[in-house]
Amino acid sequence: MISRLTNIYKVAIMCALCSSSFTAGHAQDNSSQDQSIYSFSMTTLEGKSISLESYHGKVILIVNTASKCGFTPQYEGLEKLYQKYKDKGLIILGFPCNQFLGQEPGTADEIRSTCLIHYGVTFPVSAKIDVNGASEAPLYTYLKAKAPFMGYPDKKTGEMLDGIHHKNNTGFAEGNNIRWNFTKFLISKDGKQIKRFESMVAPEQLESDIEKLLAE
Repeated sequence: MISRLTNIYKVAIMCALCSSSFTAGHAQDNSSQDQSIYSFSMTTLEGKSISLESYHGKVILIVNTASKCGFTPQYEGLEKLYQKYKDKGLIILGFPCNQFLGQEPGTADEIRSTCLIHYGVTFPVSAKIDVNGASEAPLYTYLKAKAPFMGYPDKKTGEMLDGIHHKNNTGFAEGNNIRWNFTKFLISKDGKQIKRFESMVAPEQLESDIEKLLAE
């Protein structure tokens, strides 16, 4: 009887260990205390998997994007930032998301058309993901924990966005949830500093922060 209980206990431990070390497209180890931004990966619109470890030593700007949003023209500003600073160590990563009024409904080809043809985007763009809720990419769970929501710089626009969430019962106006498309996370070269910028902060407003991190 004791031997049987011991075997059951061993199986339970093995199952627990397996469940804590999964790889699910966007996270290599979702429970490790040593988890960092470099623990994650992304799958591009072309289906290529990229480990964020490959960007260790670069300043990273992560943005959730959409093709049919009032903030969509920020693609142009993001591309300008990328062209200006990519040779100095900046990488920008776009993550299309359809969770905000269905403003990214397209296929990978349609998203690529918007990014590449209309706005001339050359930085890596991910396959479509969720950034909030039960199916959110673990990368975003990590980012929101490390750089919580600190309020809107433009309270009028913020109230409008929160009103949309309350009307549609999304729950996205609560806690550290991503509030809308084009929320930005700026990450230092060593991955230890993560700063969050809300949607209404234009790409060009990040220049001084980017230059500071590039100089470190």
